[in-house]
Amino acid sequence: MAGIFTRCVSRGLFKPFQTLIQPRVPVRHLNLLEYQSKVLLDNHGVTVQKFRILDTHEAAGETVKTLNAAEYVVKAQILAGGRGKGHFDNGFKGGVHLTKEISEVESLVEKMVGHKLITKQTPKEGILVNKVMVAESVDILRETYFCILMDRDHNGPVLIASPDGGMDIEEVAEKTPERLLTLPIDIFEGLTRDKALKVAEFLKFEGDLKEKCAKEVQAIWQMFLSVDATQIEINPLIETPQGQVVAVDAKIQFDDNAEFRQKSIFAEEDTSESDPREVEAARHNLTYIGMDGNIGCLVNGAGLAMATMDIIKLYGGSPANFLDLGGGVKEDQVEQALRILTADSTVKALFINIFGGIVNTATIANGLVNVLRNTQIDIPLIVRLEGTNVDEAKRILAESGCNIESTSDLDEAAKKAVASIS
Repeated sequence: MAGIFTRCVSRGLFKPFQTLIQPRVPVRHLNLLEYQSKVLLDNHGVTVQKFRILDTHEAAGETVKTLNAAEYVVKAQILAGGRGKGHFDNGFKGGVHLTKEISEVESLVEKMVGHKLITKQTPKEGILVNKVMVAESVDILRETYFCILMDRDHNGPVLIASPDGGMDIEEVAEKTPERLLTLPIDIFEGLTRDKALKVAEFLKFEGDLKEKCAKEVQAIWQMFLSVDATQIEINPLIETPQGQVVAVDAKIQFDDNAEFRQKSIFAEEDTSESDPREVEAARHNLTYIGMDGNIGCLVNGAGLAMATMDIIKLYGGSPANFLDLGGGVKEDQVEQALRILTADSTVKALFINIFGGIVNTATIANGLVNVLRNTQIDIPLIVRLEGTNVDEAKRILAESGCNIESTSDLDEAAKKAVASIS
């Protein structure tokens, strides 16, 4: 189960010593494709390469001509690293290519779009490429590293910069810490021109380039504020022989609590690579992770969900999922959760385990009964309810006439769930 715990922690679903007073709200970790990050940077005055997005090779030639570039970089757009060293399911190698010929751009796009790209960071079967970015190739004279992020130790935003870009910043910090600048930013004062110039000087931009870099730094800071970012990492921020400062690649993370202010950005989220069940669950403020077992789990609270999966494994069963209803659950969310679970043909039994603290167990019972009265569920259903208003919840289940096996003991419920499919 260690792997499941790691996955849950990495998604912010379970944190040690998490408060039990406030309902836990599922967190959406928005991931943007490379071209989407470049659009945001460009819209906020940060210098990026000119580029075009293609989803078919048919109009590639005419579209790419508008870039008027001497050389083009063609990059498959998926949410995974290692694209340049990857290979496609059609045998074509490399998700990143350089070419000076427009006709070759068309050929490259045709070999990428509609095919799965396999890299070290993708599933074994790869990820389907739906879009390809074609950008003007830029000459790189020198690479630097620049980042602004929210940092708990400094209780606010921190700027991190290094003249050693294009490499692992953790390695720079470990081996040559003197080449890493860490600059806390006063949220009232902001990133002043004087500080931006000092950053540019530390990054070894000289002459006119020092002023250009300072302007880029301030533009990135204004974007950081504008989009409610928790991190904007530019690696590399380059110097060109033509005297330009260009953000070549970017990683942007957002404050999910500000989604209501950033609707247009969150609407850009590409879910084509995500598990459809996870996407559907997120639409209803549920937290779902699919697994390879056959006992569907519907639980409230990440800690209890982990314990539920553990006890299923203890008695010889295999959980089919992690599904956390959260603290402020409503009847319709219970119904949607059950619909997601029962739509999975690999699920052979359902184990509902609710401990009502904030959650009213009668709400769970009503939601469950509403589903069973309107939907034919032909697999065993084991329910364990305890806590707030549990007597009323048990009455609702008992008088429903539905085929539900109810128990108050967690061990007994887990044993029944496992035995029901043995």
